[in-house]
Amino acid sequence: MPTSPWSIIAVYFVVALAVAGAIAVVPGIFTRKRPTKQKLEPYECGVPPTSGLEGRFPVRFYLVAMLFVIFDVETAAFYPWAVQLKALGMFGFLEMVTFIVVLGVGYAYVWKKGGLSWR
Repeated sequence: MPTSPWSIIAVYFVVALAVAGAIAVVPGIFTRKRPTKQKLEPYECGVPPTSGLEGRFPVRFYLVAMLFVIFDVETAAFYPWAVQLKALGMFGFLEMVTFIVVLGVGYAYVWKKGGLSWR
């Protein structure tokens, strides 16, 4: 009986959703729930908390973290390109030069706007 390629993909998604649902629901059904004072306490490196959060984190902290992730992930594209450089030829080289220029312009913009300074 011939099957459509889309039916195989649909079956795959149904099975994936069933497995994910089972992984999320089954442990809650079979575990014992015995909350104690010690279990409900927040855990921070084995040191009991002495006070609450003293202040808000500055937005600059999150901005620098996001910029680090963005530039770090983009530079991870260099390794596969370097491995396949001979196979890609001049087209691959020019594409990577374009990528580096766009990355450099973005980096210069962030630097000019002061996004990388802590002050």
